[in-house]
Amino acid sequence: MSLTKADIVEAVAEQNGYTIKRSFEVVETLLEIIKSTLESGEDIMISGFGRFCVKRKKERMGRNPSVGEAMILAPKKSLKFRCSGKLRDKING
Repeated sequence: MSLTKADIVEAVAEQNGYTIKRSFEVVETLLEIIKSTLESGEDIMISGFGRFCVKRKKERMGRNPSVGEAMILAPKKSLKFRCSGKLRDKING
């Protein structure tokens, strides 16, 4: 089972005594800050949780799997997440 945004909103509301509406605004604001920071190409580091890194991939040779012909793949950005040591220790018990 996955944790959804609605689940996060409910948890924030319960733990902080906020209304659902206020909790939703807090979660949305946080997510918008994260998205805009990543869009600008900056990394995000959250102590005790992990680091979100924007990686740039150069133009490279690839292959069309349906017909097997070679093609050039355009440069693009991808998002990587690396968890902190503390989080890794918690996950592994």
